Amino acid sequence: MNKRLQTLKYVVSDLIASSIAWTLFFIFRKFYIESNKFGYDVPLELNKSYLLGLVLIPLMWILIYYISGYYKNVFKKSRLQELGITFGLTFVGVIFLFFIIILDDEILTYKNYYSSIAVLFGLQFTLSYFPRLIITTITNHKIQDRKIGFNTLIIGSNQKAKKLYRKLESQNKSAGYKFIGFISVHSNDNYKLEHYLPHLGNLLEIKRIIKQHKIEEVIVAIESFEHIKIQSILTLLGSFNVTIKAIPDMYDLLLGKVKMASLFGEPLINISHDLMPVWQVHLKRLIDITFSSIAIVLLLPLYIFLIIGVKLSSKGPILYSHMRIGKYGKPFKIYKFRSMFLDSEKDGPALSSKNDSRITKFGLLMRKSRMDELPQFFNVILGDMSLVGPRPERQFFIDQIQKTAPQILHLQKVRPGITSWGQVKFGYAENIEEMIERLKYDIVYIENMSIYVDFKIMIYTIKIVLQIQGK
Repeated sequence: MNKRLQTLKYVVSDLIASSIAWTLFFIFRKFYIESNKFGYDVPLELNKSYLLGLVLIPLMWILIYYISGYYKNVFKKSRLQELGITFGLTFVGVIFLFFIIILDDEILTYKNYYSSIAVLFGLQFTLSYFPRLIITTITNHKIQDRKIGFNTLIIGSNQKAKKLYRKLESQNKSAGYKFIGFISVHSNDNYKLEHYLPHLGNLLEIKRIIKQHKIEEVIVAIESFEHIKIQSILTLLGSFNVTIKAIPDMYDLLLGKVKMASLFGEPLINISHDLMPVWQVHLKRLIDITFSSIAIVLLLPLYIFLIIGVKLSSKGPILYSHMRIGKYGKPFKIYKFRSMFLDSEKDGPALSSKNDSRITKFGLLMRKSRMDELPQFFNVILGDMSLVGPRPERQFFIDQIQKTAPQILHLQKVRPGITSWGQVKFGYAENIEEMIERLKYDIVYIENMSIYVDFKIMIYTIKIVLQIQGK
């Protein structure tokens, strides 16, 4: 099962469909619209206008589909929903093209506008929807025939878990679950489910189990006396890129957004990870890449100034890098302009303080203006970070914070950022207590994420940079 290959099938199909649609529409405009206008047969010429459209318009459609989230879950598409989504996105795209292209057409009457819109909509919808329908139908049949499956873990070990497993496995048409095993909430000498699936461990081992077995879906099927653990379970699962489902009788106990889905007669609750609408998630990523690319080019003179300043301030490399924890707990290497003397952390990780002797004079200036973070625009382009998001921490400090504030794992639901609400409101933390204090601002941010909030935080950050008032 190759997600990239499956996504490529839809992308290539959409590119071919939109290219053919544009070509046929161009011919329609020449032979019908313009010929009626001028009163003679307009010769068909594949001019620069056509060729430019052949390049840009298919890319525009791919961008619309990407922002809408159409390419997000390529193995889990409903044919009925796909019909509605394709219809809606085609309508939006055609209206956009009307104002960009069709409105400037040479026409005889205003009815020609309606004809153009109808023809373009019909061509684009028909040519894009039916190939999609074929790909989706073939994929769904492979899932139902158990040729495609998603590595699934059951949390629960007793009667409810056993009953659910037997129901799902006995169905003629599979829902796509490829059961790897189960983990228990409480230790026991006898688990009812172990007669059907291997016991992989307990909740404390869930991180290792999910990574080791490449788990894609988790079904929570715990007993009534285990419901007290539901918040801990969801907190642990929230930091992983897995689909979470649960049995219906736990509906009133679950936190966050939930959605009911009937899976061939066995209804389960789908617990959503989505903190923002899908279109905003993809738009946020496009803003990240665009803004970071522009910033790197425009700030090149400042980069040169900072490189010289760091080099003259003390011996050592210009850049400082170390591993931090990103989205879904994935480690990545973060880059900064070095603001401390060489070997400042030879005795281990340590937070900086207000009068930290390890910080150079030039480093202090960079920290107050946040300029030491500028190399992280490259981290954003690489996909490890976002412009706005909770600041990434080292595993060393996460382990310490988690003992007091386990909700820090919620921050791993999103990409960490160059700037954050906690950074704006609180600044750099000097100890674990201050890191926990700053955590509440980041929790508030991820519960209220939006493009609007991101822009607001960026404006505050720019203000701090210009006024050199950062902590």
